[in-house]
Amino acid sequence: MSTTEQPTETPVAAEEVASPATSDPAAAGPAAGLEAEADDHRDDADSALGDGESFASSTTSVGSSIMKHRQENGRTYHAYKDGKYLYPNDESENDRLDLQHHIYSLMYDNKLHKVVFDKDKPVHRVLDVGTGTGIWAIDYGDEHPEAKVLGVDLSPIQPDFLPPNVTFEIDDVEEPWTYHHKFDFIHGRMMTGSLVSWSNYFAQAFENLTPGGYIEHSDVTFPCGCDDGTLPEDSALKKWGEMVLSASQKIGRPLDSAIRYKQEMEEAGFVDIVEYVDLWPINKWPKDPKYKELGLWNNENLVGGLSGLSMALFTRVHNWSTQELEAFLVDVRKDMKNTKIHSYITIRTIHARKPS
Repeated sequence: MSTTEQPTETPVAAEEVASPATSDPAAAGPAAGLEAEADDHRDDADSALGDGESFASSTTSVGSSIMKHRQENGRTYHAYKDGKYLYPNDESENDRLDLQHHIYSLMYDNKLHKVVFDKDKPVHRVLDVGTGTGIWAIDYGDEHPEAKVLGVDLSPIQPDFLPPNVTFEIDDVEEPWTYHHKFDFIHGRMMTGSLVSWSNYFAQAFENLTPGGYIEHSDVTFPCGCDDGTLPEDSALKKWGEMVLSASQKIGRPLDSAIRYKQEMEEAGFVDIVEYVDLWPINKWPKDPKYKELGLWNNENLVGGLSGLSMALFTRVHNWSTQELEAFLVDVRKDMKNTKIHSYITIRTIHARKPS
């Protein structure tokens, strides 16, 4: 049995009812229930945010070759399975990943996941796939000392000081899984663009879950959305979103993979599949205070991390020079900061259960 739930948090304007939890992001409109604040109501203080706030093979041992990072265009990238993951692993990107975790906390009211576990099925072992800086795994381990949490990633960028129930390994989940234990919960966030075959991934996850165990994945889908015509067809932001998607499709790791997660989970054998579709505004254009704050943080995340998010896709796939790219990104950043453009990125969160 599978269902699609509409996010309970999304505000709906009085004169219109939107339905963001559709199978097609383009079908969500107008602004999927988000009402833009009138231009003459905006000021630098943004009272809705509060006064004075500023936002500015499988498992592999960690050897010296894995610990090294590759330099390219002034950024560093993972050395193990070089080239599989297209985003940097340097300090500025790691800061962006931690800020991204904060945005999720805002969106999900400080909860670490959407799935509600069966009280009769305790969660003892957790796998965090693509753990990145490890911030989610560490937070989960702190909140659940009774559970053992394993975070895996291609990059050894996780901290050394950890809760006693949290460990990290360098691993490539596209290879056959060789874990010694099955898991009660498999979790992943922002993994789109990382895998060639999500069907194979979900099949392996299914086999490595205990009966009655859960899986949850949350991912962005490109290109950027807009429902009220304020994103011009010839805008740099629209072109950027379309070009990162086309580049990812050319290399077989599409940035719209989350659209198909629900179907692929069904094909892998999962049941009780639930999908949520949430919107992260590109900037502080929404009237609703929660989404205004979320949009402000998301703008900081995107604008500050735009070069790292774009560099490999544009230089490796579209064959742009770094100079061409950086000149283009100047206009993309302007569009991202323009509150007259009511754009957003779509986040899909899907959780499911392995039959008991």
